[in-house]
Amino acid sequence: MLLSIQQLVTTPISVSLVEDDDRVRDSLGVMIDCAPGFRCLSSYPSSETALAGLPNDGPHVVLMDIHLPRMNGVECVRRLKVLAPKIQVMMLTVYEDTEIIFKALSAGATGYLLKQTPIPELLSAIREIHGGGSPMTNHIARKVVQSFQSPSTSTIETENLSPREQEVLDYLSRGYLYKEIAETLHISFDTVHTYVRRIYEKLHVRSRTEAVAIYLRH
Repeated sequence: MLLSIQQLVTTPISVSLVEDDDRVRDSLGVMIDCAPGFRCLSSYPSSETALAGLPNDGPHVVLMDIHLPRMNGVECVRRLKVLAPKIQVMMLTVYEDTEIIFKALSAGATGYLLKQTPIPELLSAIREIHGGGSPMTNHIARKVVQSFQSPSTSTIETENLSPREQEVLDYLSRGYLYKEIAETLHISFDTVHTYVRRIYEKLHVRSRTEAVAIYLRH
């Protein structure tokens, strides 16, 4: 069910930060708190403190740095998705290396932005990931697409998906949000979530990006 305008206004998107640079972390927190429709719920300087606090905080979205002291952000995402699978994580980093990008996405991150992303675009991306999307900067998205177009050595097949599951996966690959898939297929939002969960289980993946990558390679 779509939220009413009043609900959208009174229910801000809660965001938590995992960033070891105090200045960056504080400025991001202030920027988010000052933006209408958003709230900075909590912030952490390390993976260890984040893993201890985020499952209890329950934010809608986490902005995660990669270069963190001791445990890096990719491993933090991997462990966080086990502790709190519903929390959406967007990497916010300076790294553009394809291998690092895919490690982060494979760990369970749903979006990947560079730190120089303008504030309006960052807020839009937070809103998008909260709505079921997978935001990435154009440069990062191009790297992902190029990797899809490379010869694949993956042995995981999609033939064991039901016709409806393949249909849902096709819409996911085209960038549809869950609510848009529900409206297009005339099914409920919760039913879409059920199909997506089954797709993840059958393909042995933990994120939308991994599932779409397998689909596009077949």
